[in-house]
Amino acid sequence: MTRKILLIDDDRLQFRLTQAHVRSFQTDLYDLDWASTYEDGIVKLLSGDYAACLLDYQLGERDGLQLIREAVAKGCRTPIVFLTAETADRVDIAAMNAGALDYLVKGEITPRMIERSLRYALKLGDTLEELRRLATRDQLTGLLNRREFDRIIGEECERALRFGHCLGLIMTDIDHFKSINDTHGHPVGDAVLREVARRLATLVRTVDRVARYGGEEFGLILMQTDLASAGDVARRVCAAVASEPVRVNEAIVLNVTVSAGVAVLPVDAKTEQSLVATADKALYTAKQRGRNRAIVFGEI
Repeated sequence: MTRKILLIDDDRLQFRLTQAHVRSFQTDLYDLDWASTYEDGIVKLLSGDYAACLLDYQLGERDGLQLIREAVAKGCRTPIVFLTAETADRVDIAAMNAGALDYLVKGEITPRMIERSLRYALKLGDTLEELRRLATRDQLTGLLNRREFDRIIGEECERALRFGHCLGLIMTDIDHFKSINDTHGHPVGDAVLREVARRLATLVRTVDRVARYGGEEFGLILMQTDLASAGDVARRVCAAVASEPVRVNEAIVLNVTVSAGVAVLPVDAKTEQSLVATADKALYTAKQRGRNRAIVFGEI
């Protein structure tokens, strides 16, 4: 399989030389693309179209270190190999601290060195991505975990208040989940959690976030969503879970429902802590009023 890699370098001769090196690789196959300016390079790098990037230190008035920092700050996870004509340790260390996974000194580069460096960066990039997944994802459901939920809702509340946007939060909980575990055992309970998580994830937009908050409770963070829209999503959540039984196996088919509480910043709260608290209070009210329903905080 041929993988696309990007060279960001303002020297056309360096592109031709690197292209020749890549074409002479003995094992891995790569298709080399080129960006000759900082501006074009950052756009291409952030596109996510490349398996790896070779980045030159000197890019006109700005340098590759700035580009790495900007790309990383904007969420870039493409493995970057830094190219420099300087052998000073400070440049190498600065590149690695900025986010490069390896570096090569231009005057010493051979085809074998580039091939080895790309293979190393790709492998390390895969390892780091798996570590990020393990650090941010709930192992059972694959949803975001509680720590990532706390981080995101803190950032999004701050952003919403700064720009005057609404931020919706739905806290939802599986009804009578303890009885499922007590009656059928924890493996069946785990299967129910996974299926409910799957259904929740299908109901939100790509910009929204769904997390396992803890136990059988989930949190849905809805970006730029007002009270009416958040309430509609919460009602769809309840309907989607109740609409079809959860088929664990041929012998165990369970009718599962959830309750949901809705709160919106800045209508119901001014901080992330109070937003979670108000949504939880609405959830508790939904439980009190018979479960399998969504309650908006303003209706309490």
